[in-house]
Amino acid sequence: MNAHKLPIRRQKGVAAVEFALVLPFLLMLAVPVFDLARIVQGDMILTNLSREGANLASRSSQDPQTIMTALAMTTPPLDMATNGSMYISKIMGNGPGKSNVILEHYRWTKGAQQPSRVWTCNSWATDGSGKCSNIPSAGSAINDAMSNQLADGEVIYVVETLYRSTILFAGMNLGFGAKTPQLSGNLYAKTIF
Repeated sequence: MNAHKLPIRRQKGVAAVEFALVLPFLLMLAVPVFDLARIVQGDMILTNLSREGANLASRSSQDPQTIMTALAMTTPPLDMATNGSMYISKIMGNGPGKSNVILEHYRWTKGAQQPSRVWTCNSWATDGSGKCSNIPSAGSAINDAMSNQLADGEVIYVVETLYRSTILFAGMNLGFGAKTPQLSGNLYAKTIF
């Protein structure tokens, strides 16, 4: 019998102890990957949602609420009705050297009502249309990403999608002074069409 080999029972015990020592480090690496994967998936869904929304808003005669509601139905596993917001803005150019004007601004009425980053509306219509009611008929000057780039009378649509994702394992204490990273769950996508 070889003196260097441990009996099979002792080998099983050593493996269990090694696994117990390595498990916290494996969790410290694996747990944040789960949240990161959920955030990446959510960001891809929002990006596709804003692209499709901008395409529909610029080519369709449907009202913005119908477009946004239809889009929200395509977002599982995201729960847009609880944690999401959408905005559709219609912007017109005034020519080089002049500010663009916002003509129409709609928010999805079923979402979490996070603020738009394109336009701040102080008064929303109460008829369920989700339309901003304090924009003058000639439009209101806006500083946006397309300032000084649109021809006089050129119209673009901007669709914003926002989502507050729940981070399951943010800042979780794993022991030994180790914590999982703090990931932001506030997702945002914007498409100009």
